[in-house]
Amino acid sequence: MSRIGPTRRQTRKEARGPAFVRRPRNLTREGHTKPGHVPDLRHAGPGRIVVLVPAHNEEALIGETLESLAAQTRPPDEIIVVADRCTDLTSDISTAHGAKAVKTVGNTQDKAGALNQVLAGLLPQLSDEDAVMVMDSDTSLSPQFIAEAARRLYHQEPDQAPIGGVGAIFFGHPLRGLVCHLQNNEYVRYARELHRRHGRADVLTGTASLYPVHSLRQVHRARIGGLLPRGADVYDVQSLTEDNELTLALKHLGYRCVSPCACIVGTELMPTWSRLYYQRLRWQRGALDNLKAYGLTRVTLPYICRQLLTYLSVAFVPFFLTVLLYQTVTKGFPGWPWFWLAITAVAAFERVWATKRGGWKALLLAVLIVPEVLFDQFLNVVYTKALIDILTGAGASWERAHSRGRRLREAITATVGFALLLAAVVGLALACIALGIAWTLIAAFVLCGVAAATVRLSRLHPLGLLLSLPSGEQMHGEIPPWHQ
Repeated sequence: MSRIGPTRRQTRKEARGPAFVRRPRNLTREGHTKPGHVPDLRHAGPGRIVVLVPAHNEEALIGETLESLAAQTRPPDEIIVVADRCTDLTSDISTAHGAKAVKTVGNTQDKAGALNQVLAGLLPQLSDEDAVMVMDSDTSLSPQFIAEAARRLYHQEPDQAPIGGVGAIFFGHPLRGLVCHLQNNEYVRYARELHRRHGRADVLTGTASLYPVHSLRQVHRARIGGLLPRGADVYDVQSLTEDNELTLALKHLGYRCVSPCACIVGTELMPTWSRLYYQRLRWQRGALDNLKAYGLTRVTLPYICRQLLTYLSVAFVPFFLTVLLYQTVTKGFPGWPWFWLAITAVAAFERVWATKRGGWKALLLAVLIVPEVLFDQFLNVVYTKALIDILTGAGASWERAHSRGRRLREAITATVGFALLLAAVVGLALACIALGIAWTLIAAFVLCGVAAATVRLSRLHPLGLLLSLPSGEQMHGEIPPWHQ
């Protein structure tokens, strides 16, 4: 993530002197995924592995990132730090750690543009047996990450579609304050979900992902040939979430994407609510933009269904409160029947159970319920803002708008958008009340949620129906809508 100038943490480190040593991250599998036998993977694959680390003013963390690369059981053959418009000591620190520092030239397209500049010169020098790993400069790898990822690439199952990329299971570090613990609980639940899906990944996360060179070349050729909707390079510079977009591109070309349980990374968390808001807004806006660009295909269908479920969940809260308020005003408070309390308890228990490998603090936070409920409403605001931006065609960027006039326009647009969407949900609730189906719809929604929680608690597949939809990972010969 981008930083300008020294961070507060960096200033504190400098004040304490060179003897200060940052507490190392615990990147073992235990506590985050189900442990198991890990084979000797030092010679997992025949090809060369080149690591790209895009960085913008990351002198506070780049050393730790490079140290985690040096500690790999299968060390990379080359490490290139892509120094994008750095004005600090990022390049010097990288060189001191044995990495090659490459400065971008005239890049105005953020991380995707910086990576495209380096890949344009790097890919022609590599063979199809080689691989390129891209990892964030605020991330540390578990010691066997590269070895396990390389094993998955070079020893693929012959009866399945080829793997186009191996991503990470990530958790946050350091855990300081409520906002960081809430984020980490999300990551712990996601790690559990990936384990139960046997590593099948929806997104090759930007924290760290290993790509075979031949898949990146195919993406490049497909963009030039119009088989993918946007861009002419490996990364789509129009996307706010270039890693999510690259995952969609690989899946449309018939590749699978995986995140093995042994590929664990620790990554920085957003320390404040403001920074978390803009990070999640960028993630959600980027995801919606990518789905809009690709349209409805066999690959995007499950993603679109999940987004629809997300926005149904967002709308459920004001819908339920409207029905409850109307019932209370007209007929008195309906009370809390034991059956529905028990049903709700099942869903709450599943959320607590999903954090059991995150440690006692994660469990305590989940048991308290209220902080995570409020955190969910915070995310609902983010999802709604992203939808408003999509519907209004608001400009998208990595950072918060600096112009006072632009911030004012965005605030007015967002306020009007929130009001209109809220009015629409309230109006729908009142119409359902008039039809006598409001409580029936609420009951159906709650029962579906509890059924999903029960499935996750059982040994059945965690995503049920949605993951039975065609994934498109073995799609061959379908003409995408933007190419017809």
